[in-house]
Amino acid sequence: MKGRVAVVVKGYPRLSETFIAQEILALERRGLDLLIVSLRHPTDGAIHDLHAAIKAPVLYLPEYLKDDPQRVRRGRAVAQTLPGYRAAEAIYRRDLARDPTASRHRRWGQAAVLAAELPADVSQLYVHFLHTPASVTCYAATLRGLPFAFSAHAKDIYTTPTWELREKIAASRWGVTCTAYNHHVLSELADAPGKVDLVYHGLDPAPFDAPDRRGRGGPFTILSVCRAVEKKGLDDVIHALARLPRDLDWRFGHMGGGSLVPHLKTLAARLGLADRVTFTGTAPRKTVVAALARADAFVLASRVAKNGDRDGIPNVLMEAMVMGLPVVSTKVSAVPELVTPATGILVEPRDRGALGEALARLAADPSLREAMGREGEARVKAHFSPKPGIDRLIQRFEDSQTADLAA
Repeated sequence: MKGRVAVVVKGYPRLSETFIAQEILALERRGLDLLIVSLRHPTDGAIHDLHAAIKAPVLYLPEYLKDDPQRVRRGRAVAQTLPGYRAAEAIYRRDLARDPTASRHRRWGQAAVLAAELPADVSQLYVHFLHTPASVTCYAATLRGLPFAFSAHAKDIYTTPTWELREKIAASRWGVTCTAYNHHVLSELADAPGKVDLVYHGLDPAPFDAPDRRGRGGPFTILSVCRAVEKKGLDDVIHALARLPRDLDWRFGHMGGGSLVPHLKTLAARLGLADRVTFTGTAPRKTVVAALARADAFVLASRVAKNGDRDGIPNVLMEAMVMGLPVVSTKVSAVPELVTPATGILVEPRDRGALGEALARLAADPSLREAMGREGEARVKAHFSPKPGIDRLIQRFEDSQTADLAA
């Protein structure tokens, strides 16, 4: 395929977004020439092996306009000379009237820098997330007269106003989303049938070797890997742990960053669980894989946050399942598209009693854990391979270029 694709992301690299790194690497290996554009510099202290394998260069935009005023001024001066300036400014002004925030002003400034600095060989833009990154991408694409496409996930869909989702979909050439639940929502807002595709991220099972769990001794070990934020429901997990049978020898570990970690540590101490609960912070994937190999069960108590944010299909659930772990999660969003009664136990969100009962049930029945783990591994490998999604993305990129050549 001729012409580079600029992949716009919120931040790069990010440990919590392995699905984006997996997709970028797969597209590279299929022959796409990519440029990664990041709205933020990295903040994690480590990277995944996926990130190390990616060869695409990264263009970092100024996260805040005050960070590099000279660069922003230069970008705005160039933007004003571009043929799409009037159309892009009209979109920005219309958006600003409904969202008069500093964030909206920053998106316009970042878009000017991107449009001014985008290499001439870029023929398409492709953005992950329909909120802030898509605004920057839409403005920049309009300035440069280029098509853009999007990949929508979870928070970006459910915390963005309907008017904004509808207009961004209309402005885009095409889009994809990663769950059937999301696909229904976005298809209802789309300006044309078939504009938005369902493309599961899938999981490459190669880095995950499922261990033989028979004959394991020691405490019943429960793991959760996620950011400590409201929608992950970690406080519900801590309360559920406090309901486990008194005679059960168990341990719980959390891996991931997040602002709620101090609160969760305090909660665990208040409930008398501090000696059984550990928080190890963010970690590269090989460390996560090692922790999954030591665990007996995986828990993720997803729920809808107060601002509407929610999970789609968390990659960590697929990772746990492909390693032969039974999972306990909730009937939120698209989680039931992955987790079935044969592979885990789903409870209603915020039901701490049911969550505790599910964990206790798994702790008491090693044969059930083994059966669920076996079925979960088979389900991920059979139904959540990343190849069909990458095939569809490649086709979309090629169709878009063909349409431009024919125009």
